[in-house]
Amino acid sequence: MTTATIVSTAASAPKQPSAPDPLLSALILPTLLRFALPNMAAMLSTALAAIAETTYVGSFGVASLAAMALVFPMIMLQQMMSAGAMGGGVSSAVSRALGAGDTSRANALAVHAMWIGLGAGAAYMALMLVFGPTIYAMLGGSGDALTQAVAYSNVAFVGSIGVWLTNTFSSVIRGSGNMKVPSATFLAVSVTQVLVGGALGLGWGPFPRWGMPGVAAGQVIAYGAGAVFLYFYLRSSGSRVRLAVSTTPVKRELLRDILKVGALACISPVQTVLTILILTRLVAQFGTNTLAGYGIGTRLEFLLVPIAFAIGVASVPLVGMAIGAGKIARARRVAWTAAAVATVVLGLLGLLLALAPDLWTNLFTQDASVVSSAAVYFHWAGPAYGLFGLGLCLYFSSLGAGKVGGPVLAGTLRLAVVAIGGWMLAAAQMPPWTIFALVALGMAAYGLAMVVAVRATSWGTER
Repeated sequence: MTTATIVSTAASAPKQPSAPDPLLSALILPTLLRFALPNMAAMLSTALAAIAETTYVGSFGVASLAAMALVFPMIMLQQMMSAGAMGGGVSSAVSRALGAGDTSRANALAVHAMWIGLGAGAAYMALMLVFGPTIYAMLGGSGDALTQAVAYSNVAFVGSIGVWLTNTFSSVIRGSGNMKVPSATFLAVSVTQVLVGGALGLGWGPFPRWGMPGVAAGQVIAYGAGAVFLYFYLRSSGSRVRLAVSTTPVKRELLRDILKVGALACISPVQTVLTILILTRLVAQFGTNTLAGYGIGTRLEFLLVPIAFAIGVASVPLVGMAIGAGKIARARRVAWTAAAVATVVLGLLGLLLALAPDLWTNLFTQDASVVSSAAVYFHWAGPAYGLFGLGLCLYFSSLGAGKVGGPVLAGTLRLAVVAIGGWMLAAAQMPPWTIFALVALGMAAYGLAMVVAVRATSWGTER
């Protein structure tokens, strides 16, 4: 056979399809748990860093705790937008490309995700540096609490680009089915945040005691280092998805693939934070001690969200790859399995804290009035945590499927329940426990609405 014949035969041979990704046939529950456990360890370490921060701040006094209650919604918004909403859009786009067997598209999407994270981080930093003091004053902050809130905020949000890039790069890696590298990175980031924040905030050893700004500096330094590490990892041969910045031109179609999910999904965390802002403003009218107790209670959401995040984000590559491969029934089985796990885990945690709220509250303060206020919050909100976890996990699965209309509507319902109910309670001058009961009602409404939304939304046609 001549060389020409061999070349001609090779050219005319049909192109062999790439081997299907093993995640398209793996057992769902064991794979979910295998993905979720390292995520949960990393996210719990992030939550423990937040607990350590609050403990540091608690040593400064009640006014500092009230200041953290004012800043916390904006910290939470940044994390939910960068890691959850936009991060979910990034993971969804990457996993759908890999599920369809298009690795080059996944690589290009990673670069476009980096540009989105860089721009969003810069915008969030500018927003908070300019309007942060006004936002905290609108929430009812005044006097020493407002002064300390601004001092913490002005340092914390200087590091917004680092937070956005760390979460964006992690989302790219998770979208490829790799949970270990992001988890290890967040564990290191959390340890760094605790050590640096404590050293600069409390003045350990030779370091100066900078108070609230020093605690915030720990977050800035830790996330900046995390972003640098993940950038170089994505450029290494160890990463399934490669970041080739110089050779990847910006294309609108690829930006749209991420933003059609991520940008719309950002409405949901905005709704969540608006809900918290409304409730914070309502509670602020009852005084600094009640606000501090409420702040300790809502701080637990920074623990609940990571747990649901760990389970939900584990479902994203499994759902996204199944959608990309046309396996719609499998994608739905993944979503409902993940939702069941999240409901059980958060439900048990909520019941424990409803029965024994001091297990959490005593970590931050021994002030009797603050402890009492936090206990009332947990008695009402704790039993609804299971439904809240159900809704959050279905939110992430919906991102994996590229369907975000339902989550937005569910968040709108929760916001409406809290806004209308809060207005009615304020007009009637009802006591604080009624506001905490409203928190529980909003969580329950969100979870049940997400169930309806997922069942009613088409995720495509089985192929």
